[in-house]
Amino acid sequence: MKQTLLYLFAFLLLLQLAACAAVDDPLPSWKDGPARGAIVSFVEAADNTGSPGYIPEAHRIAVFDNDGTVWAEQPAYFQLFFVIDRIKAMAPRHPEWKDKEPFKSVLSGDMKTALSGGEHAILELVAATHSGMTTEEFENDVRHWIATARHPTSGRPFTEMVYQPMVELLGYLRARGFKTYIVSGGGIEFMRPWTEATYGIPPEQVIGSSLKTKFEIRDGKAVLVKQPEVGSLDDKEGKPVNINLHVGRRPVAAFGNSDGDLQMLQWTASGGGPNLCVLIHHTDAAREWAYDRTSHVGKLDKALDEASQRGWTVVSMKDDWSKVFPSGTSER
Repeated sequence: MKQTLLYLFAFLLLLQLAACAAVDDPLPSWKDGPARGAIVSFVEAADNTGSPGYIPEAHRIAVFDNDGTVWAEQPAYFQLFFVIDRIKAMAPRHPEWKDKEPFKSVLSGDMKTALSGGEHAILELVAATHSGMTTEEFENDVRHWIATARHPTSGRPFTEMVYQPMVELLGYLRARGFKTYIVSGGGIEFMRPWTEATYGIPPEQVIGSSLKTKFEIRDGKAVLVKQPEVGSLDDKEGKPVNINLHVGRRPVAAFGNSDGDLQMLQWTASGGGPNLCVLIHHTDAAREWAYDRTSHVGKLDKALDEASQRGWTVVSMKDDWSKVFPSGTSER
């Protein structure tokens, strides 16, 4: 009887220890493996004053691409869905759009033709839907859309299409003294209204593409009005330039998923001290999407080759994540 009680006590103790370990695990959606190991080793060393990998807290800057890195980006960049919905909502005030491309094709649902004009067509759509209003008016439009719009495949709110492992990683980094930034090719004022609630990243730590703005007095009130002209394109070479402009420090950790993030990772890796460069590789066709070198969205080609050559960490969604989206969120 005594021996049985000892076995029972030992079993309960093991269960309790296992439960504590699960609670204490900052990255529960990450599987054990080289990718998780590289991230944890870097972070633990950065926060250990006795380690050769120690990084003073003021220099613990971590930058994250947005589309395809911390939330999904298929079947198209989510901001494009916002633009399409805005075009449809504004169409009654613009009867000329019925005969003018690319608006005509957007209104008829022919996105292939609408986007066949490439960057010029996209910029025309963005300028039409993002300019002429104050920054406060635009923010209100974004807040309403992000609260009501649904992803076309999953049917879930777009903010539920975030990657649970990356949300955990952001929290883990901040708990270890890192300052986390979003650095995206997406619009800075499209992202700022919702990143704090979704990622824990405040608006002042969001860097993105932008239209020019103009100071005006409207009805006796000072406002900033968005202009139909690109102010900054935060992609490829523009990412390190804008990080330097907005942050003033070279990052020690960078996370991306496409060739558009390559220069940001290169700049981070060239800092001379301890650094971590990570690519999220979309390898999970069952739970998300599988794409890389030939994708029309989030193309990962040159950066994947450079990651192999330079020993950067490549995270396989299929192999390294036990879940992709938050609990209760449908897969694609």
